[in-house]
Amino acid sequence: MQVGIEWLIDAAGCDSDRLRDSLTLRELCDRVLVDLDLRVIGEGTWHQFPPPGGLTGMYLLTESHLSCHTYPEHGIVTINLHCCRARPRWDWEDQLRVALGAKSVGVREVRRGTPDGTGGAP
Repeated sequence: MQVGIEWLIDAAGCDSDRLRDSLTLRELCDRVLVDLDLRVIGEGTWHQFPPPGGLTGMYLLTESHLSCHTYPEHGIVTINLHCCRARPRWDWEDQLRVALGAKSVGVREVRRGTPDGTGGAP
């Protein structure tokens, strides 16, 4: 039985300054939340690390969670979205190119609740 879907997103070649900018990252996550009609429990939590100053953000959702981790020293952002109710696929590739200047974006979808993660019967 499938109980959700998880998106694992890795983007490289991002603009380092944008990966240090909490407003840019919050706006990106807010766009995900609004576009996918996700419901946040409380408020998102963010932490900025000392220079080179990456950020980690986490949102607890009624559907599960959204997290974001940036590595400005490498030009990389990793994002994880887990939903236990059906959601359309977000356009991660174009959105991360526009918001963060990402040169390459990889998106993996994992069907949760099945042994192989593909959504097939156990």
